[in-house]
Amino acid sequence: MVSNLLDENKAELSLLLKGAEKVGKIAESEALEADKNKTVSKNVIDAIKEARLSKLLLPKKYGEPQVDLRDYSKIIRTVGKYNISAAWLTFLYSIHNSLVAYMTKEGAEEVINQGGLIADIFAPIGKVEKDGEGYRITGKYSFVSGILYSDWVALAVKMKLDHSEEPELCMLTLPISDVQIIENWDTLGLRGTGSNEVFVDNVYVPKHHLIRLTAADRTGRPPEGYDEDYPLYDVPFFSSFCIGFPMVALGGAERLLEEFKNRTEKRVRLGGKSAKESRHQGVLAELTIKYYEAEGLLDKYISLLENYEMGKEDKRGEFAAIRAKITKNVSDIAVKVLLTLGGFSVFKGDPIEMFVRDILVVCTHRSNLYEDAVEAFGKTQFGFDVSING
Repeated sequence: MVSNLLDENKAELSLLLKGAEKVGKIAESEALEADKNKTVSKNVIDAIKEARLSKLLLPKKYGEPQVDLRDYSKIIRTVGKYNISAAWLTFLYSIHNSLVAYMTKEGAEEVINQGGLIADIFAPIGKVEKDGEGYRITGKYSFVSGILYSDWVALAVKMKLDHSEEPELCMLTLPISDVQIIENWDTLGLRGTGSNEVFVDNVYVPKHHLIRLTAADRTGRPPEGYDEDYPLYDVPFFSSFCIGFPMVALGGAERLLEEFKNRTEKRVRLGGKSAKESRHQGVLAELTIKYYEAEGLLDKYISLLENYEMGKEDKRGEFAAIRAKITKNVSDIAVKVLLTLGGFSVFKGDPIEMFVRDILVVCTHRSNLYEDAVEAFGKTQFGFDVSING
């Protein structure tokens, strides 16, 4: 019985990985077009849906894969090896779907049965007012990745609920028809993510579309419908939510190391000397070890989540520091590859040029800021409370 289950899980993972590879290859073939259009195409989105990658982290009671975090990492990194914008969206669409696991049954089933993709933003920019049994929200939100292909958007607000003593960080989930999309995404990297602005003006949101993020982060539990084997329960919400960022980065780093090795083997330096016989051997070794360090840190991160005990030591600072160190290692790899390979790697549209700037923009995400994360971890080691999401 156990053997059959393991075989089924392996077969399902194999299919998911094939789907991830297909998504990545389509996105890679359209990378220049996506860079110009500032969004991936519908072809990429359709491939994500067809392979069920947007539903990787939905609770299995809804009939979806519900992969564990180690298999999740393999899938996200597979896409990232071909195209980082596509990996970013594969991660975010799938992790955003996990938001329904923290909604009431009524709200979750409405979103799931509709079947569309979900975008979100955690910065509590908007203003919210109570309106009967629901709420009204107004505000302008930036960096809403994947919004052009989403059916829903979850927007963060700070609000005091009837039974709470202090304001909580919450989300209100709206259908896209209730928001205005402002297409202003024009950036150095991750251009294919289409991370535009949205504007909402006094939009009504029913109570069952409320998600209590502060409560989810502190308890690791939903308001109802607890599933003991769901991998994102019984852990700090933000620490589990942010796990995909280093996965995206590691997928890109793997590609850069392959490109570096292949180009070095074929490259001839000034004077006719083969580059692979020069100090480039040591550079590749150094960068590969740095990559292994980052892989090991991701394994540590996942192990901490797998063995987390809510109510005991708060490890949010540690999670943040590990995550930031992974992305710092990857950014160091990216810059070193670019500088070592030289001028032929800086032409617009060259894979090195595109992967380097995409990785650098991944590292600018607020959940990956190195100095902030390390400071937070250091403070927690000495018993100080820190305010950090993730």
